[in-house]
Amino acid sequence: MEFRHLRHFVALAEERSFTRAAEREHIVQSGLSTSIRALEKEVGAPLFVRGTRPVRLTAEGLAMLPAARLALEAAVNARQAVQDTQGVLAGELRIGALQTAGHTLPVSSWLAAFAVDHPAVRIRVQQLSALAMVEMVADGHLDCALVSLVSDRVPGLEVVPLVAEPLVLACTPTHLLSSTDAVKLTDLATERFVETPPEWAIRQVLNAAFEEAGVERDVVCEVNEWTMLLDLVSAGVGIALIPEGLALDTSAVRLVPLAGPDLVRRVDLVLPTGPAASPAAGRFREYVTHPETRRRPG
Repeated sequence: MEFRHLRHFVALAEERSFTRAAEREHIVQSGLSTSIRALEKEVGAPLFVRGTRPVRLTAEGLAMLPAARLALEAAVNARQAVQDTQGVLAGELRIGALQTAGHTLPVSSWLAAFAVDHPAVRIRVQQLSALAMVEMVADGHLDCALVSLVSDRVPGLEVVPLVAEPLVLACTPTHLLSSTDAVKLTDLATERFVETPPEWAIRQVLNAAFEEAGVERDVVCEVNEWTMLLDLVSAGVGIALIPEGLALDTSAVRLVPLAGPDLVRRVDLVLPTGPAASPAAGRFREYVTHPETRRRPG
């Protein structure tokens, strides 16, 4: 049984799309299909239900998936054990990142430096919701993730706080509050709000703050993408409280500081605790927390 067949099987099972799985594995779709058929022939059973969208595993495929993941993990560990004796980091870094993490943190610079220092490590970046990425780190489907959390504690995971960015009011330049020096939450009691989804950490922070202030806000629109949220604010749909670094075009919206309690959007690195963390995740943690320790090219 070839490990590339197992890798292609796991990729298709996780992506649930031949197109996305082929892109992930850097092969053409026909090559992926051939690999899957070869594996099915070897195990003597169909592993996927053909003709469904998204792609679904058969009962045999569901039974095989955990063992396939363990086999691939064992192969990575075996290769790393050899590389460790030579002082070389190898394998894969599967990292999740908020789409906006790069607005306040040098994520691209970290990854670029990591790639230069560790060319034997393949880097895979996924951008999903914070909740989904935390679950994927806990389940072993991601090595680490840059997420926004409400608490410093996540069972089974290490939380490394990186930045706490102040929240500000975003409104149109013609809004009555746009020329004020600072606004209190109670000043916003009669406003209409454009908000992020309820499961987002920033929404939970705002819910708690407004509840403590005794303000029940009118949420007229929810959107899970910051650019569209700001477009809706600039169009006058409502106001929003956002991390101050997100409004790159300040001609479209006016940013007003908040008075009163310090409200922030955190960005944290989460990874498994202790020896459960992969070598690549442990090394990337050093780039994030102690960038001066990384090797310099040349």
